[in-house]
Amino acid sequence: MSISALRNQNSLDKLLQQVQKDESPQKDSKSYVDERLWKPQVDKVGNGYAVLRFLPAPEGEELPWVRVWNHAFQGPTGQWFIENSLTTLNQKDPVSEYNSALWNSGVESDKEIARKQKRKLQYFSNVYVVSDPTNPQNEGKVMLYRFGKKIFDKLMESMQPEFPDELPVNPFDFWEGANFMLKIRKVDGYWNYDKSDFTAKSALKDTDDELETIYKSQHSLAEYLAPSNFKSYEELKTRLDTVLTGTVNTAKTAADRIMEDEGTTDFTPQFKSESAPEPVQGIAAASNEDDDAMSYFEKLANE
Repeated sequence: MSISALRNQNSLDKLLQQVQKDESPQKDSKSYVDERLWKPQVDKVGNGYAVLRFLPAPEGEELPWVRVWNHAFQGPTGQWFIENSLTTLNQKDPVSEYNSALWNSGVESDKEIARKQKRKLQYFSNVYVVSDPTNPQNEGKVMLYRFGKKIFDKLMESMQPEFPDELPVNPFDFWEGANFMLKIRKVDGYWNYDKSDFTAKSALKDTDDELETIYKSQHSLAEYLAPSNFKSYEELKTRLDTVLTGTVNTAKTAADRIMEDEGTTDFTPQFKSESAPEPVQGIAAASNEDDDAMSYFEKLANE
């Protein structure tokens, strides 16, 4: 798509329609450092600041974000399960099935385990780094930004303002969008983003040539939904059993037994203290429904 065509395209309604679709009920690798990912950093007291501009959908893709569900938890063996969830692709996932069985068992200790193992939501978007005081070498670059529900809620608030005197803004628009002032504080030991907000509407750059360069520098988001980023149901189930028991029983896994004996299980593992391994491709152990929990999992993964 050319810049001139992009200028004439009003995609706010389309974005809001996709959000409604994403939030409707759904049916039930290798580790490496991705240099394309921009990561916020905080100072000694836990404060962080940067200015970002969310970018439109990459050429040939429909949306300026993708969302990925994953699981990141430590089993009773001390091993970590950090994997993308097949529910991202609207497929059955063994951990989600296992957690459902635990939750429906009627045993409070099972519910607590399910809470610790529940899936976590993260989003990916392209951003233009306007200001990064901690790492100024990032300024002027197009990078990928991984974020959780709190930041996504900020995007939604700009597109669907709460009060009638506030006009909707498409934060992904080159000309009518707005810079995002990312402000991080440490609250009760976790990163908090409540003070983050958008500035007034403004064009990202003055000329179409500059915007064209930025537009063509974006990274594909569709790759996060590629089959290669997800293990098969059988692989995930084998890994789950290893994390739960330390062994693989091909005849009947621990998860199988729990799912069969929903109402009678005494399964109450004790979680050991051990550092998390490096995450699978595209994730570093992401946020809970609450973005503030992201720093906890990232801390574990980096210890």
